[in-house]
Parts: sequence; C-alpha cells; structure tokens
Amino acid sequence: MEDRNNVTVFILLGLSENKNIEIFCFVLFLFCYSAIWVGNLLIMISITFCPLTDQPMYFFLNYLSLSDLCYTSTVMPKLMTDLLAKRKSISYNKCMAQLFILHFLGGIEIFILTGMAYDRYVAICKPLHYTMIMNRQRCNRILIACCAGGFIHSASQFLLTIFLPFCGPNVIDHYFCDVYPLLKLACTDTYRIGLLVIVNSGLIALVTFVILVVSYFLILYTIRAYPAESRTKALSTCSSHLTVVVLFFVPALFIYIRPATTFPEDKVFALFYTIIAPMFNPLIYTLRNMEMKNALRKVWCQKPFLIGRQIN
Repeated sequence: MEDRNNVTVFILLGLSENKNIEIFCFVLFLFCYSAIWVGNLLIMISITFCPLTDQPMYFFLNYLSLSDLCYTSTVMPKLMTDLLAKRKSISYNKCMAQLFILHFLGGIEIFILTGMAYDRYVAICKPLHYTMIMNRQRCNRILIACCAGGFIHSASQFLLTIFLPFCGPNVIDHYFCDVYPLLKLACTDTYRIGLLVIVNSGLIALVTFVILVVSYFLILYTIRAYPAESRTKALSTCSSHLTVVVLFFVPALFIYIRPATTFPEDKVFALFYTIIAPMFNPLIYTLRNMEMKNALRKVWCQKPFLIGRQIN
C-alpha cells in the first residue's frame, strides 16, 4: 500500500503531441459532443412525449440514449480540456473514479443492446406472444438486470486495479484511464490480473456479441418465409440496432479480447465506442426508423402549432 501512494497523479499523453492536431481535434470533438447531446436529448424527449414510450424497443432506446449521454460525459469534457492544456494530468482518485464509471456505464450499454436484441427476437419470432412476454414489468426487470450487470462488471474491474502498486512511472499512453494502460504502469507482475481482465471485459463482450449475432440469424431464418413487405419492415427495425452493435462491439472486442498489451491503435478504436457510436446512435435510429421520424414530427412540428391555436 505504501508503494502505491508514491503515485498520486497520472500524466495522460492524449491523442497527439502536435498542437495543430490537438486544436483540430478540439473543434471536431466539440461538434461531436454537441451532436451527442442534441441527438440523444431529441430521442429521449420524443419518446417520452409520444405513445412510443409504451413500446419495449423505445423504452430501451430511451435508456440507451441516457447511458450514451452519461458515458460520453465521463470522457469528453476531460478530453477536450486536455487538448487545450499544456500538461495533461489526472489525480489517482479521479483516475480510479473514471475507470469505475466508464465500465459501469459501458456495461449497462452492452446489456441494454442485448435487451433490445431480445425484444426484436420476440417481436419477430414470437409475434403472438409478444405483448405477454415483453410487458412493462418484464422490461423493468431487464433494465434492473442491465444496471446490476454493469455494476458487477465495473466493480470487478475496479477491484482488480485499485490494489495495484504504482511506484513510477506515471505516464498513461491514452486519453482516459483504462485497465490495460494502468496494468502497464503497475510495479508488479500483472499476468494473472490481465487474464482476469480478459475474462471480465473481453469474454463478456465476446459472449454478448455472439448472443446478438445468433439472435439475428434466428430472426433472418424466421422472416425468410414472410411476404416481401413484412420482411422489409422487420429488417428495417433490426438493421438500425445491428449497425449500433457493430460500431460499439467490434472496437471493444479488438481492445479487450487480447492479452494485457497496449497498441497505439487502441486510442483510435476507443474513439469508436466513447464518441463515434454515441454520436451516430440518434442518426441511425431516426433516419432508418419510420416510427422515430413520425414521433419527431409529432413532438417538434405539431405541438408548437397546437399551442399557438390554444393561445388564439
């Protein structure tokens, strides 16, 4: 414990050491962060004030948007501040807090995506029993399970890291605190801990991804006999979700399914699940989903006119 206290501050190398690139990234990420807030808030407000909130798919989408906002807000403000700062640093306590919150919210997001895939499977493969299976009580239980799963995953990662001794150096080659960069700095043998991290993060991501892929194979197998119009409608609702799954899972699998090593490419891949996927989620779910388009029109186009009529 004494050795660990030798490091009270970590230095973050960030995305680049070139100041011009950092300024460009700041402008780009400011736009991305604004788009994340606007897009996800639009989805949350539209679902809340429309009948869509009673549908399980949009019930989960509402909470997916909320987790996206919280998830990116754990990384983005610090990242953008560091892009303009001469010295990028984070205290030991804040680093551990960031690691815990990131994995907690990331775990929730993974499990919510799984819940949404289950909802699509029941809706398409068992349509006659859909309302009975996916009732509001079942949806609430799935959401609670997602939060519990995210907490267990995050607590495990946190406990694996919090007791590591850090006696120098203190330079993290990343733009946020994550397990593998911290394992690299620990002044002890981290081979076994690295294996536990793979089991915790990598295996969870892999198993969840396989479950999602299998569920979509079952959906495709089921709809092969549907009429063309019904098949197109079923595929349109699933394709949005599948696009989000690929954007989130593929980079995460690249980072967490391998042994405890770090590569320069890790920063680029991490951008996909910390910034790019949360930014594109609203676009994917609105542009490829007619029900969301109609909900947006009802909430943001018709209500002002209705209010104007009531005033007159």
